[in-house]
Amino acid sequence: MKDLTCDVMGPAPLLAALDVKSQVHLIIGGNPLAAARCTKSLDAGANPVLITPSTAELHYSLTRKIEDGLVRWVQRDFHDDDLKTLGRDEVDNVVDAVFVTLGGTNPLSSHIYNLCRRLRIPVNVSDAPDLCTFTLLSTYSDGPLHVGITTSGRGCKLASRLRREIAAYLPSGLGSAIETLGTVRRRIWEEDHATESSTGLLFEVEDDDLTAQKHTFNALVTPEDAAAAKTRRMRWLSQICEYWSLRRLASITGADMETILEAYRSASAKSPSNGLSISRKAKIILAGSGPGNPDLLTRATHNAIKSADLILADKLVPAAVLDLIPRRTEVHIARKFPGNADRAQEELLEMGLAGLRAGKIVLRLKQGDPYLYGRGAEEFVFFRNEGYAPIVLPGITSALSAPLFADIPATHRGVADQVLVCTGTGRKGAAPEPPAYIPTQTVVFLMALHRLPALIESLLSPPQEEGKPLSRTLWPKDTPCAVIERASCADQRVIRSTLEHVCRAVEEEGSRPPGLLVVGKSCEVLYNAPDKNWSVEEGFKGMDGLGGEEELAVVDELGAHGQCEKDTVCP
Repeated sequence: MKDLTCDVMGPAPLLAALDVKSQVHLIIGGNPLAAARCTKSLDAGANPVLITPSTAELHYSLTRKIEDGLVRWVQRDFHDDDLKTLGRDEVDNVVDAVFVTLGGTNPLSSHIYNLCRRLRIPVNVSDAPDLCTFTLLSTYSDGPLHVGITTSGRGCKLASRLRREIAAYLPSGLGSAIETLGTVRRRIWEEDHATESSTGLLFEVEDDDLTAQKHTFNALVTPEDAAAAKTRRMRWLSQICEYWSLRRLASITGADMETILEAYRSASAKSPSNGLSISRKAKIILAGSGPGNPDLLTRATHNAIKSADLILADKLVPAAVLDLIPRRTEVHIARKFPGNADRAQEELLEMGLAGLRAGKIVLRLKQGDPYLYGRGAEEFVFFRNEGYAPIVLPGITSALSAPLFADIPATHRGVADQVLVCTGTGRKGAAPEPPAYIPTQTVVFLMALHRLPALIESLLSPPQEEGKPLSRTLWPKDTPCAVIERASCADQRVIRSTLEHVCRAVEEEGSRPPGLLVVGKSCEVLYNAPDKNWSVEEGFKGMDGLGGEEELAVVDELGAHGQCEKDTVCP
């Protein structure tokens, strides 16, 4: 059997961005790839010349470009002299680059390649990396920003995938920010050189893209340091590019940069972060952290965690999620404990408002989903009334994900056609009115395990008030149920039982908060009723074997612990 291991790769290619304006690009073939090559050349400002017989079937977009006068069509077979006669006058009519779209197996492809090598003309042959002196990159463009990916001709589809992944990560508006920063850089250079002319000082402005970063890059620059002051502003601009998050850079405006320049015209500027009051757009984000496992974060919430200036987290946002917060980010954990929940909530709102008034990006990180028993709408109204309309990012709620991890389908044909999500604890700790029994309904109770006996009693028994008519159907005591604790965490536990025995099960097995209660016949769809009054299952294997193409990087370890007051999450 032939060994399929890859050949030893040669040296890395020299990647460069070329100015090809007005160059002549010779394109051999009339297929869709030839059309794509013509489009690339035109986008780069070159003049494509197409060579293919008049009898050849042209791609429709090529025909249109030819009719519009954008592409010159030489209607015949390729001649060797074409390489030296179809180019520009200023380079003695030698073409600037050649694209052969006939494939590597066509004898003409290798012939043209050898001719181009002798004449030192860059040549690219489709599907033949060994017949190319250059390859085109899979590119993403945003104004002056151009990101290119190459797999050296060995994986074009993968290069496109990588380009899409990178483009999806980059914030919108980055191209405009680069224009703004480029303008500021040019003004700094001009002003510094004007100072050089008037004072005789020599300003050595380094090219950040070419020179190595020196050990003094992070040092504070003070006005008293005359040698460093020569390049103080340019160094500070470089530090902005190095340390500000991409989303913060993407939101920078011309007014912001005027503030920066004005600050450095003042002799009181002492460091890249002192004395500046940039009019950044303050932003408040309400986001859910999901049921516990950090792999279940949405990408939007993960990006918000990485870009926020201030994070206000609920007490039991999982430690594994808190680990993702960059070390530089200010973090406050809600000080919620019995009797202090309302005051702790007020403290978080006050800190969030103070951060917004300081121009910060504030992330209010909540357990589960921000709107499902998470006071998310209350916080939305609070910040909106203060003039800051929040961005709300959903989170995977344990109300639906925890049953899934316990192999309980919330709905199932012929068993359950509806799902009801209830809270077990109302305002001020009062017990809400329990739901009536509906045979085809699955009910999920959040924030209920601390008062489980009272909840079960309310489901099984009529109201205790004398003379009060029974207004709801009572639940049968043999109704299947499950207590799911620490869903999606390594120490997840599922206790399967019935309403008759679940309280005793939790009493004997002990409590492992946070948890929730699922009630309904759907609890037995994938599992038969246990032989005993209850059964216990340990561990979470819901995502075993997935491997994970993208791992969330652990940036810092904060070790936040506490006790849950709502959604199923892990401390």
